[in-house]
Order: sequence, then C-alpha cells, then structure tokens
Amino acid sequence: MTSMQAVGQGDENGVAARQSWLSVLARAPREELEAAFAKVPECPAHQFLRQPEIGLVMVQGRAGGSGNAFNLGEMTVTRCALQLADGTIGLGYVQGRDRRCAEIAAILDALLQVPERRADLEKVVLEPLAAAQAARRDARSRKAASTKVEFFTMARGDNPR
Repeated sequence: MTSMQAVGQGDENGVAARQSWLSVLARAPREELEAAFAKVPECPAHQFLRQPEIGLVMVQGRAGGSGNAFNLGEMTVTRCALQLADGTIGLGYVQGRDRRCAEIAAILDALLQVPERRADLEKVVLEPLAAAQAARRDARSRKAASTKVEFFTMARGDNPR
C-alpha cells in the first residue's frame, strides 16, 4: 500500500491519505496541476458549494520551532468547495490567488474519494506531482547544504617566554 492509498473513507488511514493528497494538490504549481488534470479521462459534472474565493489566513510560528506560538503574518489563499453528481464533496485550498488551481484541487479531491478512481488517479496525478515536489525539495536542500560553513577553533599552544 502506498502512502497515498487508503483502506476506507472513515478510518484513520483514509483521513491520513486524504490529508496527504490535499497537501500534494495544495503545493502543486499551476502548470503541473493543469498538466496532471489534463490526464484525467473525464471531468465529471459538478456544482459549486463555494465558488473559488480569495481570502487571508493567519500563519503562526513557534519561537525556536517548539516554543510559544506567535502570529507570524497573513497569507493569501484561495479556496473552493464543490459536489460531484454522486454527492461526493471536494475541497481545494491553495496558496495565492489562483481560482483555477483551487477548483482543480477540489475536483481531484472529490475524484480521489471515489474508490474506483483512486488507484488510477494516484498513478496519473498524485505520484508525478509528489515526485516533482520531492525533487524540488531535494534540490533546495542540496543548495542549502552546499553553502554550509563549519567553524572550528584551534587550541592555542602555550607560548614559551
């Protein structure tokens, strides 16, 4: 079972799988998301529960990574909620002001909840997006590691006089 697969919709594995694919969809750049969505055989009929809309969310940080929480600032997000003809509800949240990305993410979220379509969509959509994100993360990590400076102190010997 891959990290994207879920056993059932209501159990912990299903929740973790959905969190995982929503994270991948939210982080995907528009070009990659559009290309992946173009590979979906058919876009199902859907109706908007919430049209794609732009808003702000407060981003929190922690002092030292694990200390007291503080408000770091606001970030622009776009969200969308829609319902497929079979009643499945999909959500899309993306950073920035891209309504189309939020809509695509919501459609894909709804489709991924349909067990018959999940395996194909994982291979065609999620795995390539996740691989591209991992490659970018690895490249950033390598670039940062290449600038690492290690400091050391040399012990002074006794100065004979």
